[in-house]
Amino acid sequence: MPRSASEKRKASYIPIIIGAVALAVLVTAYFYLRSGPPKPDNSPASAESKAYVKNLDLSDVSMKAAENFMQQRVVEIEGKITNKGNRTLDSVDVYCIFYGVDGREVHREKVPIVRATAKPFTPQQTRDFRLPFDTLPADWNQAMPRLAVAQIKFAQ
Repeated sequence: MPRSASEKRKASYIPIIIGAVALAVLVTAYFYLRSGPPKPDNSPASAESKAYVKNLDLSDVSMKAAENFMQQRVVEIEGKITNKGNRTLDSVDVYCIFYGVDGREVHREKVPIVRATAKPFTPQQTRDFRLPFDTLPADWNQAMPRLAVAQIKFAQ
């Protein structure tokens, strides 16, 4: 049974539509991959943040090692952070600084201890935190790393 003229016209547009969608996907992928992953914010802490650090109290900090489902060793630092000041915070990042047996720094990682996606961290509030690490160097001395506040973002 022969196809009508309208069916032939519809059939001829299908490859064009598929090609246009494929081209759009390729262009989007190119620009996404070209831009790369977001760059970490390594700007130094503001004077305001440095002054507020004395109001943050870390307690019950402990470290343990476990294996994840891929048989990799994961080191976890757990504890509590208390906001003893009078300001509400959106986020707090810390540097975890790991040292070698010779005392030199072998690994530094900036991690969120209070996440911006969570509810604001209000004055006098205490929260639990968990910081997992799975890429520590072999020459790490296995001791608790130094935790230093890297950045504080205040709520508006």
